[in-house]
Amino acid sequence: MPIRTNRGRAAVYRRLWGWPLRSPKHLVTALVAVAVLAVVVSVALNKAGVHRVPPPGPAGAQRFAGAPSSATTTSPLPTRLESPLAAPTSAPPDPAALAVAEAWGKAWANHPAGMTTQQWLAQLAPYTTDEYLPVMASVDPANIPAHRVTGRATAVNSFTSSVQANLPTDGGTLSITVIMTPQGWRVSGYTKAG
Repeated sequence: MPIRTNRGRAAVYRRLWGWPLRSPKHLVTALVAVAVLAVVVSVALNKAGVHRVPPPGPAGAQRFAGAPSSATTTSPLPTRLESPLAAPTSAPPDPAALAVAEAWGKAWANHPAGMTTQQWLAQLAPYTTDEYLPVMASVDPANIPAHRVTGRATAVNSFTSSVQANLPTDGGTLSITVIMTPQGWRVSGYTKAG
């Protein structure tokens, strides 16, 4: 074990770092000094223009910080939407979307005793989006109260690219969202209808 002496560089560092821990008064003094130093550095950087945002307009928006003067763009980057985003277009419910909702609901409710989660997911996969299938992997089929679909899917909201449908089951009504994907209509979410 090395012997600690009061001489040398290590002893000086020990005294500097240990000073704030000698008493509560020293600790408070050290914290106040650090806070004052942070404020001084922040004010100095703001005065130097490090955090300054270029003024809007052609001169400030066309050049990136640190880029040579020849690296300019022809138009400034947009900072706000020039027009509001288009609202989804209402449309009559597509029968294919409702058929997918019903098929998905039947697969969702089909979970006999002994069925594994992987087997259950395999029967949901043809009707579910690739993004939603991993979410469904967290569901334990044994916890699903429904065992069969008791009626037809009815559209609640219908747009050109999505349909929200209610599907009655013996465990309650499901609210199923079906969206149009490159592979066709697929389920992207469901909740228990309230």
